[in-house]
Amino acid sequence: MTGHGTDNARPDNFIEQIIARDNASGKFGGRVVTRFPPEPNGFLHIGHAKSICLNFGVAKRFEGLCYLRMDDTNPLKETAEYVASIQNDVRWLGFDWEDRETHASDYFEQLYQFAEELILRGRAFVCSLSLDEIRATRGTLTEPGQPSPYRERGVEENLDLFRRMRAGEFEDGAVVRGAKSYMAAPNINLRDPVLYRVRRAHHQRTGDAWCLYPMYDYTHCLSDFIEGVTHSLCTLEFEDHRPLYDWVLDTLATPHHPQQIEFSRLNLEYTVLSKRMLNALVTEGHVDGWDDPRKPTIAGMRRRGVRPAAIREFCERIGVTRSDGTVEMSALERCIRDDLEAVPRGLGVVEPLKVVLTNYPEDGEEWFSAAQHPQDESLGSRDIPFCRELWIEREDFMLEPPNKKYKRLSPGAEVRLRYGYIIRCDEVITGNDGEAVELRCSVDLESRAGGANAERKVKGVIHWVSARHGVDVELRLYDRLFNEPNPGGLKDGRHFTEVLNPDSLTLRHGVVEPHLATLAPGSRVQFERMGWFYLEPERSTAEKPVFNRIITLRDTWS
Repeated sequence: MTGHGTDNARPDNFIEQIIARDNASGKFGGRVVTRFPPEPNGFLHIGHAKSICLNFGVAKRFEGLCYLRMDDTNPLKETAEYVASIQNDVRWLGFDWEDRETHASDYFEQLYQFAEELILRGRAFVCSLSLDEIRATRGTLTEPGQPSPYRERGVEENLDLFRRMRAGEFEDGAVVRGAKSYMAAPNINLRDPVLYRVRRAHHQRTGDAWCLYPMYDYTHCLSDFIEGVTHSLCTLEFEDHRPLYDWVLDTLATPHHPQQIEFSRLNLEYTVLSKRMLNALVTEGHVDGWDDPRKPTIAGMRRRGVRPAAIREFCERIGVTRSDGTVEMSALERCIRDDLEAVPRGLGVVEPLKVVLTNYPEDGEEWFSAAQHPQDESLGSRDIPFCRELWIEREDFMLEPPNKKYKRLSPGAEVRLRYGYIIRCDEVITGNDGEAVELRCSVDLESRAGGANAERKVKGVIHWVSARHGVDVELRLYDRLFNEPNPGGLKDGRHFTEVLNPDSLTLRHGVVEPHLATLAPGSRVQFERMGWFYLEPERSTAEKPVFNRIITLRDTWS
């Protein structure tokens, strides 16, 4: 997220305006401490990127600190693999937490001691109702909840039961509830909320040391307090949880009380950002893992070939507000294209159609010079080989053009080869299905740069690759994952997987100019007229380079 350094006189959004006012008033002593607190139960996605850019960006702008905190309170769903993926994603996006990586599990003992203090203050109790029974007595938005028959247990009894819960004497599901006397609160989150539950599960960091785990709402505010967070930035779904956040800190009378501020979460067209839905795509086999290049995960976008600067710019452009809305996918795609505009060019044919130049020598060979980038001379040039047999794009030929405005190749028509000659289609060889399998063309040998007909104008220019010199490659053509703009909110009863785009991945065997086969894995290039591609390190070999199409040259969905 770009900012103005320490120029706090010009805040960019309402959160920065709040922080600027706090600093001006001396609140928090002028300190700014934020945190990004992901749960390590899945890979991060583009929505998390917005929060990452906001939290780290705000801290940088106000010369503060930002923590990377793993909110690891649910051992049933959390793994070390997810922790590593989160670390990689945050680093890749360009942010550094330095020595401030923490885990909620670092504070388990402190959190437990705080819970004992709540019991001693008479503000928490051990409840013997099951979770289902608790839900049934919670009440509704219009009806108050019913108090638990166990909420009047004495302090000593509650303390004894709580310590026995920690010692493992109770079955899974036993809970501790807090915020006593709030069962009629309009906010359901304050109606004797569950603070702890017994859960026998191996924790990826603490092993089997604990069988008693704190709930998120209880853990989050106290972790913020322990770390000295000043501004706890959350998405809007946590707005109704803020009273509980404040209740825990106020009841414990902590000497420092962080301020929770909510902002709108990112909703993006043609994708889903629900972790439940993203997980279902993986477990049901609709995609090839969390880092599938079709998924909106940061790892998936990285593997597709998107660069971090494009994601940071996207987060900057969409801004930070309190108004929920849906961002058009084209906005993200525009940022990706803008970022890739400076990469080198090359010639690659996605669906090859053979062309034989009948009046060109069979053993003839020429090399044409081409700029690496049309506007950036600093990138230099490369030489492109030319011979009698070429590959052109199948879509650049039609047996029967639709009208006179058609600018590509057809029987009797002429086009210019990019950087090279003008050719005319004289004969079409078709297969059993009537489709063209080979074109016999003649070449105007005076139409090359420097020739007598170099300035002769024809309607179209097409790209090509020498058949003799071209390198066979695998092309993975990625597109949007869904056909509907709001797959997670369908109103007609369809499941979100019913609107998956069957063409979100198309495999092709293409041909590229030899220069592109010498690129280092991880390089990006624009196939002229065909889009931007990424030489994927994970799949490529010396014998068969694999290029992912990052994005087309223009929005084909408009």
